[in-house]
Amino acid sequence: MANIKSAKKRAKQTVVRNARNSAQRSQLRTAVKKVLKALDANDATGAQEAFNVAQPILDRFSSRGLIHKNKAARHKSRLTARIKALKAAA
Repeated sequence: MANIKSAKKRAKQTVVRNARNSAQRSQLRTAVKKVLKALDANDATGAQEAFNVAQPILDRFSSRGLIHKNKAARHKSRLTARIKALKAAA
């Protein structure tokens, strides 16, 4: 355990940040999974709606540094491509 005051503060900050990051990462994954679930169910409108919710979440967390900006771009690109393919097939 830390003995120095600043180290104790750092330990407390780490716990708070870890909890926040975990919750936000979970929110992000859930949003992406909702899009994937709609795509697997061949529901183009549901997938588009879920994507419209997931896109700002991806952007927000990439700008905050929770995920890399390229990872957010990759997710958005792949999901958009799958939604377009599903709409074209319908």
